[in-house]
Amino acid sequence: MRTILHVDMDAFFASVELVRHPELRGRPVAVGGTGDRGVVAAASYEARVHGVRSAMPSARARRLCPDLVLLAGDHSHYAEVSARIMAAFRTFTPLVEPLSLDEAFLDVSGTRRLHGSAVEVAAAIRERILHDEGLTCSVGIAANKFLAKLASADAKPAVGPGGPRPGPGVLVVAPGSELGYLHPLPVERLWGVGPATLAKLARLGVHTVGDLAALPVEAVTASLGGAVGAHLHALSLGVDDRAVEVDRATRSVSQEETFAVDRHAAAELRGDLVRLADGVAARLRRHGVRSRTVHIKVRYADFGTVTRSHTLASPTDLGSTIRDESWAMLCALPLDRGVRLLGVGATNLTDGATSEQLSLLEGHGPSHAGADATADAVDRIRARFGESSIGPGRLVADRRSGRGMWGPDEPPVEA
Repeated sequence: MRTILHVDMDAFFASVELVRHPELRGRPVAVGGTGDRGVVAAASYEARVHGVRSAMPSARARRLCPDLVLLAGDHSHYAEVSARIMAAFRTFTPLVEPLSLDEAFLDVSGTRRLHGSAVEVAAAIRERILHDEGLTCSVGIAANKFLAKLASADAKPAVGPGGPRPGPGVLVVAPGSELGYLHPLPVERLWGVGPATLAKLARLGVHTVGDLAALPVEAVTASLGGAVGAHLHALSLGVDDRAVEVDRATRSVSQEETFAVDRHAAAELRGDLVRLADGVAARLRRHGVRSRTVHIKVRYADFGTVTRSHTLASPTDLGSTIRDESWAMLCALPLDRGVRLLGVGATNLTDGATSEQLSLLEGHGPSHAGADATADAVDRIRARFGESSIGPGRLVADRRSGRGMWGPDEPPVEA
């Protein structure tokens, strides 16, 4: 039987900022875009007492909590802290599957002789992270991923009218107790149950996971469809056979930005597009992959959204290629409606070590040696001196504050 840990950092971005700003401890703090069009990326538990949540517009968060301290996000720093945390996880087991910067699955089925029981491993991980990083995490322990993730959520601190209160930190779903833990939970705790599915289940009289488990699978699939119905019914019985994937492949890379003031012409978007393309290319190289398909996303002032994509003759990890393809697609779109968000992305990824295609015209290939050498040099400079130490020349004269990934940090310009 497998023993899976799901480790989830508590209010990760906000907690990292509190390590850097200990004078803010005890105050409601959020991280995200600080401008009127910004979005909250994470909120401390003190902020959550007031209803502040991730993905909430920053303006609304300020209305809910006038005393909120809203800090501009520093994604590169969070990534550095995350890398150290994931490395710490791997000292306990090589079977680590990161899900994001702040959570991961660990398979500790074979580590008992070396590190003790799963509960002892969880306690040691929490102690290590607190000692090394000054951060707390919550751990769920179960025989499969699904139950471990549910358990980690129930191990977390909670908020109420009286303020934050600590959670247990570690919660174990012991073998044999799975259904007793799972069936009283509301059915929306199951992965894949959104508002539409929840409404369909309510028409079947399903409100708890146990209600769903009691139905014949045929009734569930008739209402929800074959694949979705069978999947949710299996989860309601605690069935999840997925293994921890150590080398989970990156499927896509993208970056986007919401602007404080709408852009109305391609020329106004050129610098933003160059920066986004450069960021996407750098992440492709970091993951050791190249992209065959480049896509852009444009959200207009009226919130209408369009996407465009183009598949390349040869895969690339170069910012210049992604920039040129994105620019061509952007210039073909009507922009006078006003653009509030621009995104650049790369999909259809291939292994960077094996995807090179030789050009018939030497020196003019999409990723010839000179361009590769330049990109490699840029990556090494950034690794040593920081992400902002070097970048495309176009951006030198176009630097503005608030280049956050959660919306603009600069205040809106008065009309």
